[in-house]
Amino acid sequence: MRSFLHAAGASCVLALTALLPSCGGESNATDTPVLTFTAIPDQNTTELEQRFDRVAAYLSEELGIEVDYVPVTDYTASVEAFTNGDVQLAWFGGLTGVRARRAVEGSRAIAQGTIDPEYVSYFIANPASGLTPGGKGPFPTEAFRGKSFTFGSDSSTSGRLMPEYFIRENTGQSPAEFFGQDNRYSGSHDKTWEAVQNGSVELGALSYTTYDKRLAEGKIDPEQCFIAWITPGYPDYSWNAHPAIDEMFGEGTIDRLQEALTSITDQELLVALDRPEGMMAATNEDFAPLVDLADQLGLLR
Repeated sequence: MRSFLHAAGASCVLALTALLPSCGGESNATDTPVLTFTAIPDQNTTELEQRFDRVAAYLSEELGIEVDYVPVTDYTASVEAFTNGDVQLAWFGGLTGVRARRAVEGSRAIAQGTIDPEYVSYFIANPASGLTPGGKGPFPTEAFRGKSFTFGSDSSTSGRLMPEYFIRENTGQSPAEFFGQDNRYSGSHDKTWEAVQNGSVELGALSYTTYDKRLAEGKIDPEQCFIAWITPGYPDYSWNAHPAIDEMFGEGTIDRLQEALTSITDQELLVALDRPEGMMAATNEDFAPLVDLADQLGLLR
């Protein structure tokens, strides 16, 4: 094992649009299928929409088909939209990807960022916690014990699954037992650092890329919200294709889609994908460790 170790509303509108007759009383003039995709809302939703609209335009041009981005309200909605076939392509975290692929036979992880096979989480803290900045190394069990703490989304890999795994592995306790409180979930990575920075909680866990980005943007004050511990690496995010893509657009479309995503060199587009370091191919087998771990923790449902 490697080191480690509006969706419903929008889909209804799309479905109704497809069923409504044209003004002339005949079926839609073109009946041209549209490839729709979504992404887990792990960051600011307005920012996500701006980024992924750019990705949609690129894929439309590369594939010669219409591609639209459909935002969702939460992580669960993204999995449901994919499972129901309301979207045919999705940017998932490791855990949401595992859940979606398990629910849809024949679905495939096709692409990921070059950083994603060895992703990490940050445990971040504020000065009121009495903690000091840290990095990689042994889990600071006694320093963290009993602190007020928040995960991100309850379905997040970097904001919940892996932080919970490392807490359990290093302390022999559940997070609730270790921190002395019921599990708390902020809802997203951005909400986690905001809660730590404003003092709502002393400690939180989140995706390292979100923290690094917000720090570079000047939104995070490193004096008030600093890194207390960095986890070992683990596999995380990926682009996932529903088998309906080949049915809708012809055999081989998923392979063309994979090529379109992994061959991107334009830096602005890579930034829109939130993977400026580059993209690479992915397979379902890359996430086998997460399947086993999520099963152990009872997080597959």
